[in-house]
Amino acid sequence: MAKKPKPQLRADLLKNRSSRGRKNDFTRDMEVDADRVMDMRGSERVRGRNEMSRKRTVRGASVDGDRIVLDIDTTTALFGRVLSSVGSTQCTVQVEDGRRFMCSVRRIVRTMARETRNAVAAGDRVWITATDEKTGVIERVEPRQGVLSRGHQNRQHVLVANVTQMLIVGSAAQPNLKPALIDRFLVSAGKGEVHPIVCINKIDLVDPLELQPLLGWYSQIGCDVVMTSVTTGYGVDRLRMLLQNEQTVFAGQSGVGKSSLLNAVQPGLSLSTGIVSEVTQKGKHTTRYTQLLALNGGGWVVDTPGIRQLELWDVRPEEIEGYFVEFRPFVALCRYPDCRHYREDDCAIRRAVQMDLIPRVRYESYLRMMLGDDA
Repeated sequence: MAKKPKPQLRADLLKNRSSRGRKNDFTRDMEVDADRVMDMRGSERVRGRNEMSRKRTVRGASVDGDRIVLDIDTTTALFGRVLSSVGSTQCTVQVEDGRRFMCSVRRIVRTMARETRNAVAAGDRVWITATDEKTGVIERVEPRQGVLSRGHQNRQHVLVANVTQMLIVGSAAQPNLKPALIDRFLVSAGKGEVHPIVCINKIDLVDPLELQPLLGWYSQIGCDVVMTSVTTGYGVDRLRMLLQNEQTVFAGQSGVGKSSLLNAVQPGLSLSTGIVSEVTQKGKHTTRYTQLLALNGGGWVVDTPGIRQLELWDVRPEEIEGYFVEFRPFVALCRYPDCRHYREDDCAIRRAVQMDLIPRVRYESYLRMMLGDDA
């Protein structure tokens, strides 16, 4: 008895190629200028069916829950981790035996990344096929955990995957501290299910006592807090301890000293650093792309380019209150179950702010996110 053919898997995929619009006004143009008929024939193209379809047949794949899994031969493929990714053709992958390969990404892998700006991100665990001793092709990306991502042109931009904690770096001065940006990173950490650490660098430029109320509140809501100075070495030992045996992504705006901190934690990294403009109080991008770096004491750190604005991804306005831990005891006390805590009457959150039970700076951060201000 003949074997039944394996059912073909149909999946919603992005189009691989751009389509050319057909001309629909041939008759009208011919009535105006019949001599142009030959030119029009030469410019017309027949559009293939697959360019119109939003579904494709994926061979060599299976379904695991709600995701499509590409079938590969794991006996010949190599398992590794993406150390850096620039576009789809410059991915550095370190395999389990320590070898590194410069890899491109298989076309079907890029096509199946329907909602993301990048099919492969730093930190991804992948299977590759080696084409020679130094190059290869990424065949499959394993499911991600612990993700830092942001919105970019209505698509998800994954900055790094498979991290356990996020070090949110701000500077006490030069550039000035931006609590609103720190709060956005805290929401992103909650969304990505990674533990947040708030680090205030350049503490030697201000009186640390001025920051105690804000940092004390971050500590109360469950964040680890550390103050550092690369110039004096203050706090570097504690930071090194927090990073040991963890997978940590450094996040923050340009100029706050992320690369300088990494150089202080492990001097052999020799990462490039920059200066901050005295006029704009903004730093210049010295880190061009996200990269994973191994620590001598165990664990990995991820250096990312500076982010001046962070557009939250896949967080609806009504969900934002859930990422503000200090709001939770008061939400049920609001008069309206769908209260936005903005201008509604009898709002328990607004009363808590007036009574200094919730810091006003945190409440203002919530409003900016809820109202769609991407600052």
